[in-house]
Amino acid sequence: MSLALYGHPFSSYTQKVLIALYENALPFEFRCLGPDTPQHAADWLRRWPLGKFPLLLDGEHEVVETSIIIEYLQLTRPGTVPLLPGDARVALDVRFLDRFFDLHVMSPVQHAVNGALTGDPAKRDEARAFAGNKLELAYAWLNQALAGRTWATHAGFTLADCAAAPALFYADWTHRISEDYPVLRDYRARLLARPSFARAVEEARPYRPLFPLGAPDRD
Repeated sequence: MSLALYGHPFSSYTQKVLIALYENALPFEFRCLGPDTPQHAADWLRRWPLGKFPLLLDGEHEVVETSIIIEYLQLTRPGTVPLLPGDARVALDVRFLDRFFDLHVMSPVQHAVNGALTGDPAKRDEARAFAGNKLELAYAWLNQALAGRTWATHAGFTLADCAAAPALFYADWTHRISEDYPVLRDYRARLLARPSFARAVEEARPYRPLFPLGAPDRD
């Protein structure tokens, strides 16, 4: 059955799934959710009224939540890049770091973005300061945890890296990863050079003015 993905190119969680699709060259139809495609939005909300994206459609089978989508792809369309290791204990490490990047990196970024979207300067500053404190804790831990590794775990490029790439991309825009964290800075650079993520970044480039904290002139 054919695959279709509902999402937006500038969405970090859409990018997370795009990376997985690109890693194994899986054919799919991208159904962009935006003002120019109201038919996609209507179909997406009919299928997932909670209104979160991305949503993967496999024929008429609907799959939501990014980590579950990527695991579903691994089960149904395994490719040359296994994004979840077969060894259950190693897979547990991958799942842990996947959750770490979503919960402790991307969530603070989203908090800062939400504060900026209120239009209230005080709420914007308060949310960004809160996010900065949380991200500093995450950066310090990751700088130690990733030492000696090319990717998030020793299992090669996995689900955890699919989560890390957009999370660290936007985190650095929100609260700069300082030179105090050279391991983490180098890891982010490797993610940006990975062809699957580089493609997602380029596809999202036209939407950078949408970043409410101000997209920096880099990356």
